[in-house]
Amino acid sequence: MPRKAKHHGPESSGPAMSKHLVDLDDDALDAARAQLGTKTIKETVNEALRQVSRGRSKMVSQAIDVLVHAKLEDRNRAWR
Repeated sequence: MPRKAKHHGPESSGPAMSKHLVDLDDDALDAARAQLGTKTIKETVNEALRQVSRGRSKMVSQAIDVLVHAKLEDRNRAWR
């Protein structure tokens, strides 16, 4: 899918933004808005995306920590 042209949000140092035309599940949007305490569609979608991406970053960080502490020499013996 081609990337959309990006612009910055209202604050000059804000995140890069792009416009997309998407169909949204109204019930899911209403539930997300209630859960997140947001008022607009844009605010709801952006907050939901931020929360998911923070969760993913945390999962990746935890996975890296597991690898850092793994006893990899045990795996070497498994392949012999």
